[in-house]
Amino acid sequence: MRKMPIGIQDFEKLIQDGYVYVDKTERIYQMVTQGGYYFLSRPRRFGKSLLISTLEALFLGKREVFKGLAIDNKPDIDWAVYPVFRLDLNTENYNAKESLDVQLDVFLGNMEKLYGKDDREKTFGSRFTGLIRRAYEKTGRRAVILVDEYDKPMLQAIGNPELQEAYRSTLKGFYGALKSMDAYIRFAILTGVTKFSKVSVFSDLNNLRDISMAPDYSDICGMTEKELLSNFGEEIRNLAAANGMTEEQCVSAMRVRYDGYHFEENAPGMYNPFSVLNTFANNKFGSYWFETGTPTYLVTLLQRADYNLEQLSSLSIDADVLSSVDSESESPIPVIYQSGYLTIRGYDQRFGTYQLGFPNEEVEEGFTKFLMPCYIHPRGRKYPFSVSNFVRDVEAGDTCQFIKRLRTLFADTPYELVRDLENHYQNVLWLLFKLMGFYTQAEYHTSDGRIDLVVKTPKYCYVMEFKLDGTAQQALDQISDKNYALPFALNGQKIIRLGISFNKDTRNIDEVLVG
Repeated sequence: MRKMPIGIQDFEKLIQDGYVYVDKTERIYQMVTQGGYYFLSRPRRFGKSLLISTLEALFLGKREVFKGLAIDNKPDIDWAVYPVFRLDLNTENYNAKESLDVQLDVFLGNMEKLYGKDDREKTFGSRFTGLIRRAYEKTGRRAVILVDEYDKPMLQAIGNPELQEAYRSTLKGFYGALKSMDAYIRFAILTGVTKFSKVSVFSDLNNLRDISMAPDYSDICGMTEKELLSNFGEEIRNLAAANGMTEEQCVSAMRVRYDGYHFEENAPGMYNPFSVLNTFANNKFGSYWFETGTPTYLVTLLQRADYNLEQLSSLSIDADVLSSVDSESESPIPVIYQSGYLTIRGYDQRFGTYQLGFPNEEVEEGFTKFLMPCYIHPRGRKYPFSVSNFVRDVEAGDTCQFIKRLRTLFADTPYELVRDLENHYQNVLWLLFKLMGFYTQAEYHTSDGRIDLVVKTPKYCYVMEFKLDGTAQQALDQISDKNYALPFALNGQKIIRLGISFNKDTRNIDEVLVG
């Protein structure tokens, strides 16, 4: 079995210790020969840190570790040793303003040991500026600036405007050196999950090229299907054999599970590399990306906006909104997209709007499971509701039992934490039946009116209508009057019609009628 580089973010270690490497150095060559200042946004665990480490090895002249790769023997790579300033902001928990100050002070202090210190330089920005100049004067070569996860302090401060403003002010002054010291800089790149814009850290940095949605760099992180097939033929055969599949079935299953990230409207789909590598290492399909943790700031944004979760499955957004994050923005969608939980599914060139949706099954299932307890019990209490038992009741046709479970689901909703009751009901039901969709068929339909929910199992087909400002009888009558059950009459399942009403006072299911 070949060694899978799971969690290996150091390029030199990866090569020297014999891990499998998907060669991205052709794209890196393209970037460094064009020169300039770059910004790249990609989801976590997509290879940003490995990209930074590869650039560091390149600009430190370590040609031996690039032997046999695409960039080896390129005529215009000088393999000289440049002064490299590498800052990784991913190693700290930014719960107080001092956390960022300490991180920057340590970074600058280490660099000052190499290139000297001027006591007149008091601020982070002036110290960084002086270091870049002295590095050039000492080495005769312009500096290389590599910043990994530049936005982690800003993301952790979402929901705390005062702390976020403090971080924004600190980082804005610090990164200002990239513009004022242009004559002394050979190359610079900042990576992160999101791009904060407008009055944020990039407001004065107009020489920064954002390649996050650039066609030429859409595959610089992640893995294309071509790269998957050409680099992992042996692993695909092993995975197929371990799971009783043909190789074609195995690749198809991987495509459904891990492919589907599009970072530009015409770019090929990208596989999540972390999940792919773990799948090969374990010879087992899983939700590996989600096991590493989902940021809580996503829930904060969704609940702060009282967002209707059903829209996540298919929505449109303007291009200028999609590519940036404003710390004062009401919409959670740009951050959720840039974090990798939504991706580009289409583009309307006429109106300049992107159609978004979940990239693949791993993200859709994992995100739904992650959100469920946050909406059922916003205070984080352990809840007794079991999706698996609910699914079994539905499959058995036990209407009384699964309605009882639904009542339990709504029974402990804190009044003060729900602003829009109808939207809350919709969100919880969407999450529940979205989860059911991974075990049964749960889908919405539109034909003669809009069916609230259809759930199909091998034996039963449930047609459901919900009423917040009406009665269960009205809901059941609507199913009959609009012939909602007619399209499913010939499917061979027993049809169960359910009219369900909610009571605003009890904040729960009021009445259920079966037809």
